[in-house]
Amino acid sequence: MLEAIENHFKNNISNRFTRAALSLLALDNASWNQIEQFTEKGDSYRYQGYHLEELYGFVLAMARFVSAARKQGAHVFKHVGLDRISSQDKVLRDMVVNNYASNLNILADYVNKLYMLTLEVDKEQSRGKKPVSSSFPELNELGRYLVG
Repeated sequence: MLEAIENHFKNNISNRFTRAALSLLALDNASWNQIEQFTEKGDSYRYQGYHLEELYGFVLAMARFVSAARKQGAHVFKHVGLDRISSQDKVLRDMVVNNYASNLNILADYVNKLYMLTLEVDKEQSRGKKPVSSSFPELNELGRYLVG
């Protein structure tokens, strides 16, 4: 699931046509850092393994991203980089922008699936103990972030 999120994010969400606009989203630095760690440095995590705390942090960062992108994304795309691209790239850029909402919905579904899988592992590992998810009260907002 993490690889699916990483690939979808790099190919359909944050690509050469959208990256400049996405940098204008109102998202805290910690969230951007977590998103970058998992989408750009996923190989090192795959080798060393994931911790539940990191996965919950990533889920929340991506959910915050989805929420911010839904609220602000379409507006910023209209004003970024129109004058600096060729006519062929303009067609590709328009395709990316026109499909952005659908791709954001797919990302939200992937993030929700990752959350459910992480929660399942957390429950299995915490038998008789407090689950790691209880340390993340913001997870209660996850549905609002992803459905938005």
